[in-house]
Amino acid sequence: MRISFLLHNAYGIGGTIRSTFNLAAALAEHHDVEIISVLRHRSVPTMGAPPNVRLTPLVDLRTTTADSDADDSRHARPARDFPRADGRHKQYSRLTDERIGRYLSGLDADVVVGTRPGLNVHIARQAHHDAIRVGQEHLTFAGHGRSMRHEIRHRYRLLDALTTVTDADASSYRRLALPGLRVEAVPNSVPAAPTSRPDDTSKIIVAAGRLTPVKRYDVLIHAFAEVAAAHPDWQLRIFGSGDHTGNERANLSALIHELGLTRHVHLMGSAERMEAEWAKGSLAVSTSDRESFGMTLVEAMRCGLPVVSTDCPVGPREIITDRVDGRLVLPGDPRAVAAALLELVDNDALRRQMGEAARKNSARFAPARIAERHLDLYEDLLRRGPGRRSLGPAREAAHRARTTVIDTARTARSTVRTLTKNRRVHAG
Repeated sequence: MRISFLLHNAYGIGGTIRSTFNLAAALAEHHDVEIISVLRHRSVPTMGAPPNVRLTPLVDLRTTTADSDADDSRHARPARDFPRADGRHKQYSRLTDERIGRYLSGLDADVVVGTRPGLNVHIARQAHHDAIRVGQEHLTFAGHGRSMRHEIRHRYRLLDALTTVTDADASSYRRLALPGLRVEAVPNSVPAAPTSRPDDTSKIIVAAGRLTPVKRYDVLIHAFAEVAAAHPDWQLRIFGSGDHTGNERANLSALIHELGLTRHVHLMGSAERMEAEWAKGSLAVSTSDRESFGMTLVEAMRCGLPVVSTDCPVGPREIITDRVDGRLVLPGDPRAVAAALLELVDNDALRRQMGEAARKNSARFAPARIAERHLDLYEDLLRRGPGRRSLGPAREAAHRARTTVIDTARTARSTVRTLTKNRRVHAG
């Protein structure tokens, strides 16, 4: 089987990149697999290229190469085909529209897979008619804005299938009742830990993820203050980089200093091999207000760590079995997080027991098992043959008109917010 994945930027860092690489590598053991990277900004992938997988970049933004596209005037003009509603729209252009469209229309593949909403739209509109078109959702339907949800309702009926990473999100898409669209929940995959944990009695709690407000590291730090008060020999290590402003890291650093935890809580930055960092800990923790899946939870469990996690609406509850391989607690509640952490910090035997259960139970996320589920879907779709490939000119015209109304309203709301903010600044 010939399978092609369309990925935003295979040379960066992120959960979608990691999960695509894991799946592609597993599929490539028996199939012809390609990853099409829309953008390229460095010579080799930061996260390492998956073995036996072809990597095809479409737009090269490196300024040091002879065939660089960085100065192409088309890349300075906003994209038309890539939907404005997708949060990555500013990185797309007339040049990416052209390169994606040309490559997809001539692609000789059995299955073409998109990995974010904007790229799923490209596949729906431009992939070769004979190829099976599969979209992947690595976020959540509820997390998309009104404009993106409108685009999804219109375009996704041209896909043959959509996979989500949780059952909860699959239910959201099934409620749309889009004709011809098959929706399946298939979680992300995570390889087994390459080495066993050297010391399961270490006094380190590990958290990982971007330093953004939604991760609620402030809740975690407040919770850990209670742990440190009872067990001053324990420490918390938080791995992850922040946004371009650096505000969240500064805020967290100030909170750590305010609570007198500078010797106990460490902002570690990014780690090239997170597996090695999980292995140094005895316990993992996540305090997010929301997740689309929870890759770091599975990574920690694959390394034999029990996980304390907030029971946010989507993700953790499909990964962790409370009081078996971890703990699920109320989001936004430092005391609940602290109580769950202390339960495991205070009891070495319970922590070890849950860690072994975590290692065993997380085997269901092994790449080979997850790849088999995707293959079953692809093979069934190929037996049935491709579905609808055009919605007709009348529906397209109505969609464009509706999109214009939604975009105009969104621009107006944004303008009002900006004016209101400026008035407050000047008033202050």
